[in-house]
Amino acid sequence: MKSLCHLAVNLIKSRRAHSSAAAPRHGTEMCKELKTKVLRLSPLNCNGPLVSAEAQTDAADILSCTVKALKEGHVVAVPTDTLYGVACLAQNSEAVRKIYDIKGRNEQKPLAICVGEIQDIYKFCKVAVKRELLADLLPGPVTLVFERSDTLNADLNPFTSLVGVRIPDYAFMRRLCQMCEEPLALTSANISAHTSTVAVHEFQELWPKLAVVVDGGPIGDQRRLGSTVVDLSVHSKYRIIRPGCAFSSTRNVLEHKHGLSEVSG
Repeated sequence: MKSLCHLAVNLIKSRRAHSSAAAPRHGTEMCKELKTKVLRLSPLNCNGPLVSAEAQTDAADILSCTVKALKEGHVVAVPTDTLYGVACLAQNSEAVRKIYDIKGRNEQKPLAICVGEIQDIYKFCKVAVKRELLADLLPGPVTLVFERSDTLNADLNPFTSLVGVRIPDYAFMRRLCQMCEEPLALTSANISAHTSTVAVHEFQELWPKLAVVVDGGPIGDQRRLGSTVVDLSVHSKYRIIRPGCAFSSTRNVLEHKHGLSEVSG
């Protein structure tokens, strides 16, 4: 009888172990089944100097993985200085279409581009302001709208001659753009018309459609206002398209330091 009891106990333990091993895990393990990589930046890697060799290696690995996914034509999720965003290579027409599909976004709504350095703006935009003005606003939580240049992918926002450009005040994003050596198409990481997101779990329903999710932790600005969008396509004029999170400081720079006048509408 003791032998039978011992055998029964072992059989139950075996079944429990098998059941536990077969059960799907949450977080990164579940994402592997969906071919999505969730990569977590340490706080020191998000937007500041890298203070240790280990931290530097982690950041480099995450950057390399994200660049690889972008170069392969995938869409990724990334943290910025304002909100979480989804991004792809702006010069890749198929990848651009994927962003619209993933978000359920109206195809008549434009995507901004994101670059790593101020000089990159001149490659893709016809800049109508002084470089000093760009340096006063960028990097920062501002999207500047200019006439697009012929270098920019014609399939990106084909319905308008304008394009918004960002350089986030976020070291990881700037380095990502530099490593890609071309602009990213960037928009908020949420289903279109839903609330913008400031943490990766808030857009978890999009994860299965993304190759990489870079988790930089909670975004500091919890107001979810997004960047201030300002049209600078007309010489000596500016027009606020979206007030965003930096409205007052942006207007102060444009008017009081550089003498631009606002046009309404």
